[in-house]
Amino acid sequence: MVLRFNRRQFMASAAAMGASLAWPFGDARASATKWRERRDLYPEGVASGDPTEDSVILWTRRPAAAGTRAPKLIAEIAEDEGFEHVVSSASIVPKAQNDWTVRVLAAGLKPATTYWYRFSDAEGLGSRIGRTRTAPDRNDGRPVNFAFMSCQNENLGANNAYRRMIFEDARKPQAEQLGFVLHLGDFYYELVWYPQDKKTYYARAVRDILRFPDGEKHEDFHVPTGVEDFRTIFRAYLSDPDLADARARWPFVCIWDNHEFSWQGWQSYEDYGQGVFPAQTRKVAAAQAWFEYQPARVEKNGSRDIDRFDAPKVSNVAATGFDDHGLGLEPNNLAAINGLKLFRSLRWGKNVDLIITDNRSFRSHSVTAQPEANVFRDKNFPAAFPQDALEILDAGRTYDGGKPPETIPFAGKRVPNWRKDKPPQSILGAVQKKWFTAQLANSTATWKLWGNSVGMLDARVDLQNLPRDAGAHWPGESFATFTADDWSGYRTERAEILDLVKARGITGFASLAGDRHAFFAGIVSKSLPPGDFEPVGLEFVTGSISAPGLFEAMEYGLPQTHPMRALYVQDGTPAKAAVNLTTKHGVRASLALARTGDEKDAAAQSNDTLAPHLSFIDWGGHGYAVVRAANDALEAEFVCIPRPIARSQTPDGGPIAYRVRHRAKLWSAGEAPALEQTIVEGTLPLSA
Repeated sequence: MVLRFNRRQFMASAAAMGASLAWPFGDARASATKWRERRDLYPEGVASGDPTEDSVILWTRRPAAAGTRAPKLIAEIAEDEGFEHVVSSASIVPKAQNDWTVRVLAAGLKPATTYWYRFSDAEGLGSRIGRTRTAPDRNDGRPVNFAFMSCQNENLGANNAYRRMIFEDARKPQAEQLGFVLHLGDFYYELVWYPQDKKTYYARAVRDILRFPDGEKHEDFHVPTGVEDFRTIFRAYLSDPDLADARARWPFVCIWDNHEFSWQGWQSYEDYGQGVFPAQTRKVAAAQAWFEYQPARVEKNGSRDIDRFDAPKVSNVAATGFDDHGLGLEPNNLAAINGLKLFRSLRWGKNVDLIITDNRSFRSHSVTAQPEANVFRDKNFPAAFPQDALEILDAGRTYDGGKPPETIPFAGKRVPNWRKDKPPQSILGAVQKKWFTAQLANSTATWKLWGNSVGMLDARVDLQNLPRDAGAHWPGESFATFTADDWSGYRTERAEILDLVKARGITGFASLAGDRHAFFAGIVSKSLPPGDFEPVGLEFVTGSISAPGLFEAMEYGLPQTHPMRALYVQDGTPAKAAVNLTTKHGVRASLALARTGDEKDAAAQSNDTLAPHLSFIDWGGHGYAVVRAANDALEAEFVCIPRPIARSQTPDGGPIAYRVRHRAKLWSAGEAPALEQTIVEGTLPLSA
């Protein structure tokens, strides 16, 4: 059944998301606008977002000249790039209260159709021309093509991945071109280094991209404190030509991750290494700027006035109590995190339901970020956390059927279990989890794709298998994990979701994730050997656009004399990511590689029970992923580029390091999913 809205319903929808409505004329007509492109008057370009089968949101920013009002703008939507067949238009006035940004809901459009749009004033002074595309209708069985990415840090790197993506897409047949781009968060980094404070980060030159109007300094970096600061970050990032060109070419579907608000933030609280403090006013400011600069079908706080975001009136107040999902019940926290509702779902034809969750606004305070957890860290094993301790701490009072231990063994001591009387951790919170599981259970699409900003696949390490003469002893009793702050650390709730998938016989379930600054591909199970290994879905994690990852951190952060450097880095020119080998094949494989330099020797030492869930891993990869969702199979192609420390000067965005495709056939209820890997181009990294 195809559900289409009428004009009145679209007007209500436009008001809810703070947009004007552009409704079709009836017959297409040639534009009467004497349009002249003046990109300087629209410095952040144009964008479109959240397409459906009959509508899409259009966006631009037209700041007023000093001492003047911004002119009224006309948005035109056409079936051709020359605007000889304009199908609708809308007028809107940019206002200072929205930082001169405007949103238009272009509705009543045809499914699976490419449109062009532009903005201009009464004199014809216009924006660049944007291109967008509607989703196919629910009965359309054609394959769906799109890309997903995350983690772009323009302070420390370049957006070469976008240039490569544009270059390749423009040369494909229309049927193979991308229909949209899914951005899984960290669209910007709120941590900003100024070159006078820090000239280099690892081997990267710190790029001078902005100065906060207000801001606050912590150690050698600066963070935003108010809405003008958050707006400043958006404007700085959107001045990048490669990102601006990408937003003008495709509709984006966006969700935030942590850095849109705060590095170690959760709900409306921040922590920059000196302890948690309330930051409700900053959370609201971050939400307002996100609403102003990202065209998305999100529900804003307050009035239905389409011309403004009504920021909740909040004060910075410490937490006073939590519910059974770890949600702070203090009224200012609740007002701040509910000021903008980002979780939502979108449909593309018969084949794709995209279910997008907000994994930061409702999550409980990560146990590994709490000061009591520091006792479980060992300087000889950076980034590693004992998995058995994590399982106990995460589950809280529910561990072992409601019999959690009083203490946890580590490094020859008995560490008090400070979580034994507390509820399990939660990423989604009660309300969002109820919504998410209902969306998942009721989906009729072939592929239920989770826009999941943080990964689920475990990255565990068999540190307990280190030889006695390895140079350091792991003080834990079993495995360690390199991923404790994403779903690997919120294991009880992850198991709850995967149990639902299994119990309901849900097929075609796949998580698309970011945040790790690494490429992962694998099959998802709530536990690994020696526990029950029962995969029920797929996961693909994209490498970062530009932000440094674990391998780069270890390459430059670990001294050459560090006793465990071989688990992370194979030194040479260039250095290689031995941490890939450690995660996928075990510590003895990495140590064998360090001894002989022979990958065959390393393979002979592989621990085959360590990572049966992982098909691919690259802790050093940058780039993006391209998805093709058909009625019989799902493909995800990782496009990896060299470390993007400087902007490429070539039209293609520079060379490709490798391209690898992962394919899963649609499985039946009760069957386990399986992945096939094809090397398309280039040389894969160690252990991939």
